[in-house]
Amino acid sequence: MADNKSRKGKQDRNQVSGSENYEIQYFKTKMGVTSQAVVGAIKATGSNDRKTLEEYLKKRHNK
Repeated sequence: MADNKSRKGKQDRNQVSGSENYEIQYFKTKMGVTSQAVVGAIKATGSNDRKTLEEYLKKRHNK
């Protein structure tokens, strides 16, 4: 699904688009992981929900 930059609602902020490089870059910096880890988390969880991805990455990288 393409990112609609004219739409600035809450729903858009709660998602990390795997097809938008700037969103992956921001999220990887925030979480302290690689871009591959972010894309892998999206694939592994089957979700692009920010909270779901944060939880997944925290569990995977705190072992």
